[in-house]
Amino acid sequence: MRNLTKTLLKRSLTTSVLCFIFFIAIHNNGYATSKIVNDTIGFNSYKGIIVEANSKKPLEFASLNVNGTNISTVSNSKGEFLLKVPKKFQQNSVTVSFLGYTSKVLSLSEFNDTTTIIQLETYIEELSEISIAVKDAPTLVKEVLKRRTENYSKDHLVMTAFYREAIKKRKTYVSLSEAIIEINKQPYTNDRNDVLQLYKSRKSTDYNKLDTVALKHRGGAHSMVRLDVMKNPELLLTEDVFQNYKFKFENSTKIDNRVIYVVNFKPNQSVEDALFYGKLYIDAQSLALVSAKFELDLSDIDKAKQFFILKKPARADVTPILAKYQVDYRKKGNKWYHNYSRIELGFKINWEKKWFNSIYYSTTEMAITDWHKVTDPKNIKQRDRLKSSVILSDEASGFSDPEFWGEYNLIEPEKPIHSAIKKIQKQLKKI
Repeated sequence: MRNLTKTLLKRSLTTSVLCFIFFIAIHNNGYATSKIVNDTIGFNSYKGIIVEANSKKPLEFASLNVNGTNISTVSNSKGEFLLKVPKKFQQNSVTVSFLGYTSKVLSLSEFNDTTTIIQLETYIEELSEISIAVKDAPTLVKEVLKRRTENYSKDHLVMTAFYREAIKKRKTYVSLSEAIIEINKQPYTNDRNDVLQLYKSRKSTDYNKLDTVALKHRGGAHSMVRLDVMKNPELLLTEDVFQNYKFKFENSTKIDNRVIYVVNFKPNQSVEDALFYGKLYIDAQSLALVSAKFELDLSDIDKAKQFFILKKPARADVTPILAKYQVDYRKKGNKWYHNYSRIELGFKINWEKKWFNSIYYSTTEMAITDWHKVTDPKNIKQRDRLKSSVILSDEASGFSDPEFWGEYNLIEPEKPIHSAIKKIQKQLKKI
């Protein structure tokens, strides 16, 4: 397990992910409307909200897939979505799905210029009511790994992804970076790393509110790709896992009208380097991993600090207070594909000789919005590759172009992010 910990530290979840760096600031004293936006370029935009049918609670990170295509998007934390569909697919339907809910299929004609609210019904079924071929949880997880190359793509893929990293100081957004990224996705049958290329990017940062510390993501998009634990099983699902973690069945659930086994895992108390606890969601028919949601155990603060902090001011004590991870897959044909990744982190900064601390929250997420198979993948030159050492917020430019993304799908920003961007833009104009 110690080797696994070192691998995680160097290659994935910890980041290549985050660093605190000294920064000299510039000092200067109900429901969303769903509508169709027609575009003469060749696509329509559909906006709306996805909610739980009974409580009307918004469903965050629900998937919308345009049937017959590889086009998809994900709802934001308020359940809101924006889906852009080329006009040649206007006769297609859309499948809306969320783990634990019965999926719904809608024709694009059902999206109109009034208010469209998509309601999903909860799905509850006791595990005992379902026939389980594998009777114990560890054996089931081993079978998932055994079928990895069978269940996941053996093809070279070119994926288009939307990437966002947002930073809040307590409850206020202070920095936002977004990008469209092209991914040369390697087959799951080899161990070569995926190659990333930056296509478009933009940012907005309120330097005054960042004070003298800037929380920056190093290689954040690479971390999202590395969270594909079925492509990179060494990150979480190695043989050490079965020696150092306890696995236990929970009540089953459902997604896309498919039965899903739920397996809870947590460290054995006697194992020092077992770092995570969480849940694995496994398709009952194919035994493919559908989703993994897990957290870093922060009970050992010294270990957690070593896990995350790459660089910080000498007079600051930086303590992690939150570390959550999620990776989702979607099924197309008889194969499963990486669909969504998310990392949420929180840090508390105590300054020497200061009464009050600063608390920052960081969220990075990436949604695969389209992809296609290639028989002869192009070789992205070294100078054009997005390096894991790159800090996107330093490379990107501003938010000035309202038509920046064009036909590319993205995750709809929350209203607080919209407001933060406007405030930041006004502040920059004053400066």
